[in-house]
Amino acid sequence: MRAALRRAATAAVLALLLTGCSGGDGDGRDADGTIRLRFQSLAWQKESVDANKQLVKEWNAAHPEVRVEYVQGSWDSVHDQLLTSFEGGEAPDIIHDASDDLADFAYGGYLADLRPYLPARLRADIPERSWRTTTFGEGVHGVPFLQEPRVLIANTKLLKASGARIPTPERPWSWKEFRQVTKKLSGQGRYGVAWPLKEPVSVTLNLGLSGGGQLFHRDGDGKAVLRFEPGDGVVSGTIHDQVNTDRSAARSALGMGGSDALPGFFGGKYAMLPLGFSYRQQIIQQAPEGFDWTVLPMPTGAGGAVQGVSPQTLSVAEESPHKKEAVAFIDFLLRPANMVRLARGDWMLPTGTEALADPSLRSAEHGWAVGTALAEGLRSAPAQSVRGYPEWKDKVATPAYQEFYSGAIDADELRERLVEDGNRVLARYQR
Repeated sequence: MRAALRRAATAAVLALLLTGCSGGDGDGRDADGTIRLRFQSLAWQKESVDANKQLVKEWNAAHPEVRVEYVQGSWDSVHDQLLTSFEGGEAPDIIHDASDDLADFAYGGYLADLRPYLPARLRADIPERSWRTTTFGEGVHGVPFLQEPRVLIANTKLLKASGARIPTPERPWSWKEFRQVTKKLSGQGRYGVAWPLKEPVSVTLNLGLSGGGQLFHRDGDGKAVLRFEPGDGVVSGTIHDQVNTDRSAARSALGMGGSDALPGFFGGKYAMLPLGFSYRQQIIQQAPEGFDWTVLPMPTGAGGAVQGVSPQTLSVAEESPHKKEAVAFIDFLLRPANMVRLARGDWMLPTGTEALADPSLRSAEHGWAVGTALAEGLRSAPAQSVRGYPEWKDKVATPAYQEFYSGAIDADELRERLVEDGNRVLARYQR
């Protein structure tokens, strides 16, 4: 009898211990009522990681009743990792990602609709064009907070020696003029430009807006369809001709990532590189002493000085029991002064209007002023809300663009594969 009582008492103690460890009533609270939230960040540059961790520390100091735990994630594996955590019921409360990765999660019911929780200040501070990048159906499933235009990084010495007109955000090169300049900059073992197109699809689609392209459209029933119209061939045709006709773009760079092309740029092999705005940090860190470089706007066409972007986002898991508190933390993280800290840490642009006006982001040094001047023209990436886009990109568009840019197929075959094969993929997701 005494043994049975001892076993019962032991079981009761274990149950109490387990209850305390698992958060009391299982709703993410400690036994004393403290709410625990997990924030998975994809920050990877030291400045960015430091800024995020410091902001978490500041939040926790001011909000002892709602504690946030910083969890380090990785851009390389985030989609599969999130899918596994969603399906396993172990998703972080606050999720850092990019808007072009959210569609399937949003439509799948894994991300909370933030509209009931968003403070008026935050909603008003971020322009509607940015909110469209995280709107799926009727719901808003993320807060867009950092974005980066693509810019031209140019060797100042070579550019000035060429006698070419120096473009400005107010008067950029046209795509035709850009092609002429790259021919002028080529010769003697040097290429006017290198296009690092290891990931060719997003670059082509996002820059394609400036040429008047769209590629993805909606039919009368609201379903996504692919159509290749004249504007869709402006950017892709320019790149193809620079590589295969003019020989002003390095064929060997097509399979590179942006970082891979930097040594050739520093060595004078390439006069210009089209890169994301954040690459400026790597250039500052890695450029040889005395190397003079400048930031230029990308060329424009019939569509104007616009680009598609997929901003970095902060979302809340639908399964989180504390959505209100999670959004309150996001609001804190994205106060204008804090958004500036995050933008400078990642060498990107904030989406917030007040943060974007900060003088430190409008300095001529390191091209900040060029980037902020381009912010007005940043738009939702063409395929932002299209279900099936990841499969189309991986199985259809990536190989098709790679073969087109290398000269293995012509524009007619590119069009046929993107549209005909692509519409078959999209149809499976829209039945």
